[in-house]
Amino acid sequence: MHARSPRYVRLAVLILFAACGREGAENVPRKLPPETPSVPENVVDLTYGFGPETIYWPTDTQGFQLEVLAAGVTDQGYYYAANRYSSAEHGGTHLDAPIHFNAEGLTADALPVKRLVGLGAVVDVTEKAHRDRDYQVSVGDLELWEQLHGPLPEGAIVFLRTGFGRHWPDRELYLGTALTGPEAVPELHFPGLHPDAARWLAAERDVKAVGIDTPSIDHGQSTLFESHVALFAANVPAFENVANLLEVPDRDFLVVALPMKIEGGSGAPLRIVAMW
Repeated sequence: MHARSPRYVRLAVLILFAACGREGAENVPRKLPPETPSVPENVVDLTYGFGPETIYWPTDTQGFQLEVLAAGVTDQGYYYAANRYSSAEHGGTHLDAPIHFNAEGLTADALPVKRLVGLGAVVDVTEKAHRDRDYQVSVGDLELWEQLHGPLPEGAIVFLRTGFGRHWPDRELYLGTALTGPEAVPELHFPGLHPDAARWLAAERDVKAVGIDTPSIDHGQSTLFESHVALFAANVPAFENVANLLEVPDRDFLVVALPMKIEGGSGAPLRIVAMW
């Protein structure tokens, strides 16, 4: 028994009163007061704001649109504002649901919340990505992380830090091209996750999700999107365009990643926070 554990102290008190018989038991409160949860000292927002500069996949030429419906003082004398927005599922900081590349995969609204909350780990490949815009995070990179930090936590949410977040929202630096439309796709150059590493994370480490600070979990020059396919076959979702990964530690932090609950969605805008 842990002598200083509040849970065991409360249990010992209950046992003591029970041992004292009915007279003592009458003085036992119906419910013991719950422990007060501690508030994390550090909370980092891993989400980019949605607005005119938000980067979407280059074939989406509409981007994020906000229409002002009302903004001003009403006839009754109070201020009132309301807007209407329009957005594709896959733009800005967002979720890729498994159905995005798996006909039998989970949709955005069907993902269990427990899969979107977990212990985080950050695999840093910034130096390699700086030397090679088309770098793919390898199984070796993941194994090196474990050599340095110990095994990935069970059910971890793994983030890949390429350093490309520093380019946001410059489309040319971030995507590798300023072009839009179908002609932009062959010109995309940014790092991603190698398909072998995607399979390793899903099969060997049973991770909850994988996030990256680039536009796609597959590198820019991918044409078959094999890392998407590998992850989504195991119903492991992806988080793309993750912000501020330079501000979080390599391990020992909690992740809460909650997407818009779009019924049947192949993706959704995503709000992610890291806490420790």
